[in-house]
Amino acid sequence: MNQPLRETDTAARLSIVDCDIHPVQKSQKALYPYLEARWIDHIETFGPHIRQALVGQLSYPRMSANGMRVDAKPDDGPPGSDLQMLRDQHLDPLGIEIGNLISLGRGGMEERNPDLSAAMARAVNDWQLAEWVEPEPRLRAGVVVPQDNPEAAVAEIERRASDTRFVQVIMSTRPNETLGARKYWPIYAAAAEAGLPLCLHPAGYSSGKPSTGTGWPSFYFQEHYTFVPGAQALVSSLVIEGVLEAFPKLKIAIIEGGFSWAPALGWRMDRHFETFHREVPHLKRKPSEYMKDHFWWATQPMEEPATAQHIVDVIDWIGWDRLLYSSDYPHWDYDDPYRIFRFPIDEGDRRKVLGDNARTLYGYA
Repeated sequence: MNQPLRETDTAARLSIVDCDIHPVQKSQKALYPYLEARWIDHIETFGPHIRQALVGQLSYPRMSANGMRVDAKPDDGPPGSDLQMLRDQHLDPLGIEIGNLISLGRGGMEERNPDLSAAMARAVNDWQLAEWVEPEPRLRAGVVVPQDNPEAAVAEIERRASDTRFVQVIMSTRPNETLGARKYWPIYAAAAEAGLPLCLHPAGYSSGKPSTGTGWPSFYFQEHYTFVPGAQALVSSLVIEGVLEAFPKLKIAIIEGGFSWAPALGWRMDRHFETFHREVPHLKRKPSEYMKDHFWWATQPMEEPATAQHIVDVIDWIGWDRLLYSSDYPHWDYDDPYRIFRFPIDEGDRRKVLGDNARTLYGYA
């Protein structure tokens, strides 16, 4: 892990927006103050009913320390559950101006019980405000929704839409159906109407389904790389099934899914569009055009080829105005904003990636 910038380097600091900070609940009971008594009793009596067989376990395969930095563990609770530690390790030493929270803890996205999923989503959103955003004005929340209960998801978006502390809508990227399915379209309509980008963070959620198309990986090394085919599946589904044609105002941020694969996916879909366009008459443009108009991409993890120009060529394709800085705090593959570019970069482009692009996407002044 790269060491943070030293205090003596303050003159070199930039105005930084971090688009990927993960708040963690200290325990399941952390949400109890935000749940009705009936749901606390339900959880204590029956427990959760998430979309995987091993309800009490982490997503298979188990990840060492749940993928967290060892030094981010407070005296009480898991890594990432302490606001002051977030300040001391990340916000303050690096001069983070704004940080977007992406809650990966259980909050309704993976719960099978539709009514409990709605209650959990509301609770985790209240928890974000009360325990993170209100005591720390630099932080912004994401509206966690129970995507497989679309009616409740829409209601939660509408409930939060006027609260400027919420800046995006967060859905599970391993839902019951592919994200392009018509079942989820009311969620996209509500997000677009509210002017809230959709945040898709591959993996991190339970689905009960293998993370690859050929079964379960044997090692975490393999599991970590399934983020890429998972992100590719998300993008191709949303494009080909017509979501972006139906909702032209919808903006989507792919966080922690990489981006070096984006040009190849666009080229491949464009080539096949020539053959299959009669099957998908709802698409009025080439798939790559939808990609360039609707998607933003996070820097973490940024691929590092031996020839730096190769990744520059990729960014040229997706657009320097579409790349967002993301630290992934408090995970082990955390990225320091002052050391993410290991090649020469135009200062204007650096400022775009580290802050200006996020301000444009999320409407920050």
